[in-house]
Order: sequence, then C-alpha cells, then structure tokens
Amino acid sequence: MRRFRQVDVFSVLPLQGNPVAVVLDGDGLSTAQMERFTRWTNLSEATFLLPPTDPAADYCVRIFTQTGELPFAGHPTLGSCHAWLGAGGQPSDPRVIVQECGVGRVRIRRHDGVLAFEAPPTVRSGPVAETDLGRVARILGIGHEDIVESRWADNGPGWVGIMLRSAEAVLAVRPTPDGRPFDIGVVGRYPEGAEAACEVRAFFTNERQELLEDPVTGSLNAALAQWLVGEQVLEPPYMVSQGTAMGRAGRVHIDQDTSGAIWVGGATRTVIEGGVELE
Repeated sequence: MRRFRQVDVFSVLPLQGNPVAVVLDGDGLSTAQMERFTRWTNLSEATFLLPPTDPAADYCVRIFTQTGELPFAGHPTLGSCHAWLGAGGQPSDPRVIVQECGVGRVRIRRHDGVLAFEAPPTVRSGPVAETDLGRVARILGIGHEDIVESRWADNGPGWVGIMLRSAEAVLAVRPTPDGRPFDIGVVGRYPEGAEAACEVRAFFTNERQELLEDPVTGSLNAALAQWLVGEQVLEPPYMVSQGTAMGRAGRVHIDQDTSGAIWVGGATRTVIEGGVELE
C-alpha cells in the first residue's frame, strides 16, 4: 500500500479547480505501472514522488497524462508540492522548495499559505507560422482576423498561445477538432477594474484525437505570462480566471520578482487522502 493524495489546485472554492492524483511513494514503480495507474484515475494528470537524484532538489516528480509522460506541468507541480509538504516533507531551504522533474529544477515558494512555482524557460517561443494560425482559427471556429496576436508558448506540453480581443471572445469560443494533435491556449483581457485581468482557456488533444478543455493550466499560464509581461501587455501582479466555460472557478496568481522571473501560484487543497494498491 502506497500513500496517496488527490489535490485540487488553483481554486479557493471546494472542487472548483483542477485535480491531480499524487502517489507519494513512487520509488520502485515501473513506467508501465505509472502509466497504468494514471489511465485508471481518468484524471488529466497523475504524479509520482521519488527521492531526488539532484543533490540540490528536495524531491523528484514524474508527471503523466493519459497519453504519456510530461517533462513539466503546472498544476501537478503545485499539487505534488502540497502533498509532499502535507506528508511531512521538509525542504533543505525553508524559503524555497526545489522540485526535480523532466525540465530540471523548479523552485516553489510559500507565501501566506499559497504555493507558487517559478516559470521554467520555454523550449519553443516566437511567431506562429501562418499555416498553423489558419489551422488554429479553424479549430477554434473563429476568423483569422479575430486573432490579435500569437506566440509559441511551449514550456513542455507544447502550447501555442492565441490572444483574442476580449475575455468575452475567449468564452464564446466553440472549438472543433480537425483530427490532428494541437494544444492551444487562448487568452483575452477583461475590462479595467474586473476581478481578473484576463480569461484563459486551454484545449488539448487526447490519445483518441479528441479535443478536450483543461480546467486550469499552470504551464500555459506560466508561458503566457512570460510572453505578455515581457511585451508589457499585462503588468504583474495580476490574476487569471480559467475554467469559467466549464463551470469551474480557477484563479491563477501571476507575479514577477526583482530578477524578472515569473511566479505562478494558486490555492491547493487535499480532497482525498489514503493509500493505493499498485502492485
């Protein structure tokens, strides 16, 4: 029997964020066992905590989706850290927790009970080709002229970022898959004075080539913030709303430190705790 937590991430309201399954004792499990358990949960991601191989890290995490392993993902990072701390994990440095994962070290900090991770560097950025933009517009069911700006925003999962004219336009999107994998993040601003600075939606393709929506997405919001803050479209600190179209109440907090690093945070809550049989 291995220790297990299911954590809701990015919402202060019960069961209104994005859940992740966390196996705290992942040492000794094969990749096939991790994949099988992840598929069984039917959640977007499951994680497995291991002893770190990097002496500078506090723990190591492997992150799996229904289709395979990811080098990094946002809400699994915060959910895994929450579970590790809740199970008695003690960071070497009380000011910061260091996670080891596929992209290397990811720093996580605690402030007023809220966890936030330092956005890792993107592995792909820059302009999106016109042929790809045409596909994105068709998938989203919008005109090419409705796209205000676009950038690759890939820090592991493969996101392409699309900016629309408003949060209202983002909420009006009704996507249709075209049979080929494409992971799309859509962002639009709310009017000045609104609770959130912008609305974000995240669409990804599963193993059956179905286009699904992710409730709240840390990796996407990290890469979008690096783009939008870097080009002075948005000024940190600010808050993102995500999951509205799905009946969720996701809230992602974006901040920037004096070194220019982007930090992505949100509420975390354990909703299921116990043990799981994997062998």
